[in-house]
Amino acid sequence: MEEEIRKDVKTILIVDDEQPIVDILVYNLKKEGYHTIEASDGMTAINMALEKKPDLILLDIMLPKLDGLSVCKRIKNSLNVPILMLTAKDGEIDKILGLELGADDYITKPFSVRELVARVKANLRKVEAVSTNRVIETAIEDKKKESKIIVGDLELDLDKFEVKVRGEIIDLTLREFEVLKFLASQPEQVVTRETLLEKVWGYEYYGDIRTVDVTVRRIREKIEKDTSMPKILITKRGVGYYIASR
Repeated sequence: MEEEIRKDVKTILIVDDEQPIVDILVYNLKKEGYHTIEASDGMTAINMALEKKPDLILLDIMLPKLDGLSVCKRIKNSLNVPILMLTAKDGEIDKILGLELGADDYITKPFSVRELVARVKANLRKVEAVSTNRVIETAIEDKKKESKIIVGDLELDLDKFEVKVRGEIIDLTLREFEVLKFLASQPEQVVTRETLLEKVWGYEYYGDIRTVDVTVRRIREKIEKDTSMPKILITKRGVGYYIASR
């Protein structure tokens, strides 16, 4: 008989084939009030994610049957669930946050349990905030005009979570959309990487800020004609990023 879970308790899918790591994560996440489910290989992880629809996934890269990067890609094709990748290699960060995958965050092994729990909470808060903001924005826009941000060739529909560039719909992940929305809501204003991490990722980051750079590069691959000479999402060297209003 399956354990009955309260509706307000978040479920986290832990995918790792190293049982000691799974045990540590299960213990600490349950201590924080989360419900956990586990998978030890890539194929089981996909099936479990699609069946159980967890609120967040902790996903190791090195897995039997199917690697974590492939698992991430397949799950993201079906579910809009935050995925935090676990990697033992710094050099894999670009792949983790790469164009095809859309992972939301990463943490390198060996990791601090305290930091991992903080990342889990931050990503879950972000999902809740987006959901709440969407309800609020929809209510406001019922009384106002359609909720859109238009800056030059860039058009964001906040109700549909849809982005168009020169009239063409661009497929962005939720995190990419939120980054673009934050920048487009204040065109020509330079926003630092630290501010983006705090406002979009939802927590004060105390480590590698390369997450922002990789995500911006991923957005540029989708919205710019020439990524070597961007015309929409511009870098202010040594400071941060901004959206050109032209």
